[in-house]
Amino acid sequence: MSSKDNKFLIINSVSELHKIMGMPKPKHPLVSLINCADINPSVKKEATNIVANFYTVSMKRCIDCKFRYGQNYYDFNEGVLVFMEPGQIVSSSTPIGNAMPDGWLLVFHPDLIRNYTVGKNIKKYTFFSYAVNEALHLSDEEEKMLIEIFKNIEREYNHSIDQFSQDVMVSQIELLLNYSNRYYNRQFLTRKTASSDVLTKMQALLDEYFSGNKIQELGMPTVQYFADQLNVSSNYLSDMLRTITGQSTQQHIHNKLIEVAKNILATTNLSVSEIAYRLGFEYPQSFNKLFKTKTNVSPLEYRASFS
Repeated sequence: MSSKDNKFLIINSVSELHKIMGMPKPKHPLVSLINCADINPSVKKEATNIVANFYTVSMKRCIDCKFRYGQNYYDFNEGVLVFMEPGQIVSSSTPIGNAMPDGWLLVFHPDLIRNYTVGKNIKKYTFFSYAVNEALHLSDEEEKMLIEIFKNIEREYNHSIDQFSQDVMVSQIELLLNYSNRYYNRQFLTRKTASSDVLTKMQALLDEYFSGNKIQELGMPTVQYFADQLNVSSNYLSDMLRTITGQSTQQHIHNKLIEVAKNILATTNLSVSEIAYRLGFEYPQSFNKLFKTKTNVSPLEYRASFS
């Protein structure tokens, strides 16, 4: 990898982004909505690792453009929405000024939403931490709906700033995020074959983890371990599993752990402490608490039911 490939471009403000894209100063210091057709095509930047310290929502096509996430490149030539949280690293294989020739780019600084409900609840929009290849693929109707919201944001952005400007802008952003939540839920369901395949692989990985030596080698299984094995981000995996099964990745791990614990309690004379350590718990009390939460009885009470 060349030194150019290692170069990081850190963008701290909306104004800096406009300057890099060869655009006039933003009309608001904390938010901007860019019609990608307006980006100055003469601006040329080398492929680089970009870190933006603000939220971005990108829609819709990236003609002749690829983004790198991890070791892979991804094409976006159809209607999609990509979300980035502050500090997330993304690499572009094309000049920044040419990266989004068809679509919208919404950027907003955390300070814009800090004192609003959406700011306090921003972590519930877990798609901001999805990988780039886990973009939201839009149907024609969904695309039309979101374009209307983008246009509403554009109208407000171009309106003279007054005491209501920030309230209206933030409410439209929140509406955009809520619709995106709905459409991601739809995507998990309509791509049921792929989702079911991930669920099957997840169950196989759980069986392998608890039947082999991985607990002794790695300790208590984590959500991140299974996400890495399945090549998805941890939030995407949990949200997908929750949509198709009603339970998050952590709940699936706990369910498998309790299933294994029940089998050991019923078929061996190992003490509760020995079972807890075998299952990767640092403290037996933690195992007791989880077991009772899941089964409404303690491990000893469960074992006594077989005598």
